[in-house]
Amino acid sequence: MKKYIALLLALVMAFALCACGDTVTGPGPAQNPNNSETPASQSGGEPSQSGEEPSEAPTAKTYKVGISQLVTHDALDLATQGFQDALNALLPGQVEFDYQNAANDSNTCSTIANAFVADGVDLIMANATAALQAAAAATADIPILGTSVTEYGVALGIENFSGTVGGNISGTSDLAPLDQQAAMIKEWCPDAKNVGLLYCSNEPNSQYQVDTVQGYLEGMGYTCAQYAFSDSNDMAAVCQTAADNSDVIYIPTDNTAASNTTIVDNICHGKIPVFAGEESICKGCGVASLTISYYDLGYATGEMAAKILTGEADIATTPIGYAPDFTPKYNPTMCEALGLTAPEGYEAIG
Repeated sequence: MKKYIALLLALVMAFALCACGDTVTGPGPAQNPNNSETPASQSGGEPSQSGEEPSEAPTAKTYKVGISQLVTHDALDLATQGFQDALNALLPGQVEFDYQNAANDSNTCSTIANAFVADGVDLIMANATAALQAAAAATADIPILGTSVTEYGVALGIENFSGTVGGNISGTSDLAPLDQQAAMIKEWCPDAKNVGLLYCSNEPNSQYQVDTVQGYLEGMGYTCAQYAFSDSNDMAAVCQTAADNSDVIYIPTDNTAASNTTIVDNICHGKIPVFAGEESICKGCGVASLTISYYDLGYATGEMAAKILTGEADIATTPIGYAPDFTPKYNPTMCEALGLTAPEGYEAIG
């Protein structure tokens, strides 16, 4: 009996030792010093089903766009507005605009362009020829889109311009068919003999337009003379000379003229018809114009900008865009003062 009891005690002790060994070395969850489970709130929350920490949604890239506008007048203002509206629609909340106005001073255009380069903007929108020229001189790396620029080959000194500038420049043109503008004068004033071509000599695209229109008008039998003013200071004197020696005056898409239509109107109102290359000049002092929508032109430029900023398009291979539609318009106030009736198909300027 004693042997049996001793054997039984030995077996009990052996089992007890095995149980202690399992508790120390066996597999299982780690124990904290307080021998309690760690609450989920202290361990960072419930893990994702994949075992990875949840990630935040990627932040949309933002862009800084510098806008250099030569001067304030309706056409350029509308182009800038269209440009901004397009980018805000296509890249909502992603574009910061730095708008600068040069007050019709080419030197200020250069200052603005250099400041944009120093600031590291992602794209420059140059509104009008002088703004484009200044931006082109300031950088060969930052993308530049022009708008309200009549002829890029003339503005940038490119011979035999093919329609694509290349490098870091593209944009849109406000050139309306110059042969049709000449035909407009013939339609309204078939009996006139002398046409005065009034423009700013500091705007190379104005010179291009009057040279071209003059060729068409002379082919129709008109005698033409060019009257160039250098800025608003001598504009009144030159305009008066043109009015004294002309039956009709033609003004191209000229920014200085567009900013000073009151000068022309004071001299010509009710005395001599003025035909203009775009609507804002016609509204201020003209009888009729074959014009485009500058808002639509700016919007198209903004669409270009969105593609270039996001890498969808390469500015080096992007051709210059042209307005698809041209609308013949007339100024009822000026027509009434001169006793003229608009031909069929002309839309009144409001």
